[in-house]
Amino acid sequence: MQKINQDMAIGPNIVRLRKERKRTQMQLEIKMQTYGSKISDTTLAKIEGGYRNIKVSDLLIMKVIFNISFDDFFFGLNVSEVGGQ
Repeated sequence: MQKINQDMAIGPNIVRLRKERKRTQMQLEIKMQTYGSKISDTTLAKIEGGYRNIKVSDLLIMKVIFNISFDDFFFGLNVSEVGGQ
């Protein structure tokens, strides 16, 4: 199981994308489970808060549910923030 390490927080972007679509965490969790995700409400909350890494499969499922590009998950993140450059 591959996970994406959140060395830069994408959680706030996931929250933004979810709220723009007027979905609660529970609604997103249930929809993701229909695509085969085993995500729980606790896991989603930790991902959104930046306390847990996200599985690649869950990111793919969110991409489909939100009907977005991967760029939308990384909106506002800047490469100059990596490594203190």
